[in-house]
Amino acid sequence: MIVIFLGPPGAGKGTQAAHIVDRYGIPQLSTGDMLRAAVKAGTPVGQKAKAIMDAGNLVPDDVVAAIIEERIEQDDCAPGFLLDGFPRTVAQAEMLDQILVKKGRSVDVVIELQVDEAALLDRLRNRIKETLEKGGEVRADDNEETFAKRLGVYREQTAPLIPFYAGQGKLRPVDGMKAVEAVSADIDAILDPIQG
Repeated sequence: MIVIFLGPPGAGKGTQAAHIVDRYGIPQLSTGDMLRAAVKAGTPVGQKAKAIMDAGNLVPDDVVAAIIEERIEQDDCAPGFLLDGFPRTVAQAEMLDQILVKKGRSVDVVIELQVDEAALLDRLRNRIKETLEKGGEVRADDNEETFAKRLGVYREQTAPLIPFYAGQGKLRPVDGMKAVEAVSADIDAILDPIQG
C-alpha cells in the first residue's frame, strides 16, 4: 500500500502519519530523513546531495527522486510506505509515477487533509502558548511569519497536486478539522479496504 499525504503545514500530517505507521506497519518516508540517511551512508546519491546541501542549495528533484528510488528498494518498503514531503510539485509526482512504474507499483491513495487556514493559525498560536507554559522551547519555525510563508509555498507549489491526483482517481479528502481520533478513523476507513 503506497500512500501520499497532502495538506497545508499544521494540518496534522505528522500526527496521522504516526498513526498509519503504527496501524499498518509501513514505514513513513520523510525526504529530509532520507537525505540525511543517504548522506550519512555515503551512497553515491548521498554524496551528491551532501555537496549540494553543503553549498547551501536546495537538493534538485532528480537527486531527491534518486534517493527515494534507492530507499523504496529496501525490504521494509515491500508491503508499502507512506510518503511525507514528497511529491511537493506536479513534476515530482510525475517522477514518482515513473519510478514506481519501473518497479511494477503505483500510488494507491492520496489523502488530502482539508483544514481551515484561519484555524491553522489558531492551532499554531495554541501550540506556541502550550509549549511556553510547559517551559519548553518554541521551534524556530513556529512563528506566524514563517507559517504564512510556508502556507504560500504550499498553495503555489503543492496544491496543484490535488487536481493532479483527483484526475487519476486517487484523491481522498478527509476533514482535518475533526478531533485527532476522528480523523484517524476516517483515514482507517479509506486504508482498511486497500490493505485488505
